[in-house]
Amino acid sequence: MFDEKSYSLKMDKTIEVFSKELSSLRTGRANASMLDLVKVDVYGQQMPINQIGSITIPEPRMINIQIWDINNVQLVDAAIKKSDLGLNPQIDGQLIRLPVPELNEERRTELKKLIKSIGEKCKVSIRNIRREANEDLKKLLKSKDIGEDEEKSHEKKVQTITDDHIKSVDEKVSSKEKEIMTI
Repeated sequence: MFDEKSYSLKMDKTIEVFSKELSSLRTGRANASMLDLVKVDVYGQQMPINQIGSITIPEPRMINIQIWDINNVQLVDAAIKKSDLGLNPQIDGQLIRLPVPELNEERRTELKKLIKSIGEKCKVSIRNIRREANEDLKKLLKSKDIGEDEEKSHEKKVQTITDDHIKSVDEKVSSKEKEIMTI
């Protein structure tokens, strides 16, 4: 039997990942989730910064990272510099300070393009899930588990779910763009 709910859940997961990526983009205020996408190569594996040290926000434009192992300080520094966050770490022993600079017009436009491209990738993932659902429907039709009318009605439901999810992505993209363009 065909269950469109499982495909809807997959699309929800895709949007969840997309939202997490969006929250990691900086808007001019310090935010611990900005560092979520930065991975550091320590102990032979890629680890997020929050597993190597504690992240605090002492003031609106500053992020402090207290690294637990002094040997990892340089590795975290290098990972932050390599990321496209545009942050410049300042090392003070085991403490790394990340001043969050004011967004200039050029960086805002850059971020807007980045948001659009992340949104497009998310939409492509959602469409791939739709394609997967439609292929499963065709297999069920071929094996005579469902009739043509049933296949068409399921196809319409899957398309409606897809449209809703894509609309949600577009809304998130436009609200994040507004947030970034607000000075």
